Order: sequence, then C-alpha cells, then structure tokens
Amino acid sequence: MTSTACSFPIVCRVWKSSIGRKFIVALTGLVLVLFLAGHLTGNLLIFAGREAFNDYAQFLHNALHGAGVWIARIGLLVATALHVAATISLTRENKAARQAYAHQATIQASKSSRIMIWSGLTILAFIIFHLLHFTVQAGSDFSTYVDPDYLAKTGEERHDAWKMVIVGFSNPLVVVFYVIAMTLLCSHTSHGVGAMFQTLGLRSKKSAPMVTAISKGYALLIWLGFISIPLAILVFKFGR
Repeated sequence: MTSTACSFPIVCRVWKSSIGRKFIVALTGLVLVLFLAGHLTGNLLIFAGREAFNDYAQFLHNALHGAGVWIARIGLLVATALHVAATISLTRENKAARQAYAHQATIQASKSSRIMIWSGLTILAFIIFHLLHFTVQAGSDFSTYVDPDYLAKTGEERHDAWKMVIVGFSNPLVVVFYVIAMTLLCSHTSHGVGAMFQTLGLRSKKSAPMVTAISKGYALLIWLGFISIPLAILVFKFGR
C-alpha cells in the first residue's frame, strides 16, 4: 500500500507499521479463534441427531432473513485474508532483518515464522476446499438431500445437513485431509494464541506459563472436538 494509492490514509499508516500489522494479526486471530469455538459447538450437535443438527443449520441459514450467514462468511474471509497477508508481510520483513543482522534468536524466530506461514497457507487451502465441499457443494448432490423426519412432521421440505455431513465424511480421503488440516490448524493456534496475548499486552513473565497452558489446552480441545466428528463417521460408522 502507498499513501498516494490508498483511499484510507489511517489504514495505510497502520499497515506500514510492523506494530500495526502485528495488531492486525492478533485481532483477526482473535476473531478466528472465537469463530472456531462457536463453529465447533454447533458442529458437535451432529451427535445429538438429525433433528438437532438440522435445526441448527436452519437457524444459521434463516438468521437476518438469510443475510446473517453471508455476513459471517464474508467477515471470516476478510479476517482470514488480512491475517494471512499481514503474517506474510511480517515474515518477509523479518527475513530481511535476519539477512541484515545475523543473530541466533532472529534465526530461530524466522524458522518459527516459516512454520506458521506454511501451516497457515495449508489451512487457507483447506478452508477453500471445505467451502467448496459443504457450502458450494461442488461436484456433489448434497443440495438434493431432504430431511425425511421434518417432511413427515411438518409437510415442508428442508435441507438434510445432517446427512450431508455423514456422507461427506464417509470418504476416507476427505477425512485424512480434514484431520491433517485440523492438526496443522491446532498447531498454528497453539502458537498463535500465545503470540496474540503477547501482542495485545496480556502476557508477562509472570503470566507466561498460564498463557502457554491456555494456548495448548484450547488447541487440544479444538483438535479433539473437530476430528471426533469425521473419525466417528468413518471409523465407528456413526449415522450409517
């Protein structure tokens, strides 16, 4: 971004500052971390059965007369794009600094950043695949699934999101990719939550052990929660 080409000078000034970009990474990371908790809570309703899960899916799609889910999707995509762009920019800046000042701590930080970059890009690729798989429903007949219990009960049709998830995770390749992506996501989250606390000024020498425990504990819970769904469907034949 340049000051001559930018329509929002304040945004440009924030972006040009490494501290500003770190805050962008931290704040967008916070948005994504909170989304993960909410998304997992809703997804776990799959174990409550077809009616509970389809009620949840119907609520999401009807929120704000159907606009709510799209506002959330666009907001999350913007947050993800800003998070990735700011992280890449900071990594390139750190690499340039490392070349100028060869120092062991800087080299170590650069290695950590590179791991975060590649795991982040893999997660981004997974998000795109996940949206194509369950949202766009590309190359599938998921959109034709009708909730039979709701139809019998009300005489009206609604999408059978429960069956869509069951069928979607009956494919071993999809499940393997999903588990790998969730593993990388939670590794990324474990490091990222701690960095987020530090950037926002909520981490001190005294609180560091607690912040580390919170970061790792949160990442572990998210990982176990998300992988439990495809593994239950594929391995333990849940819903089939």
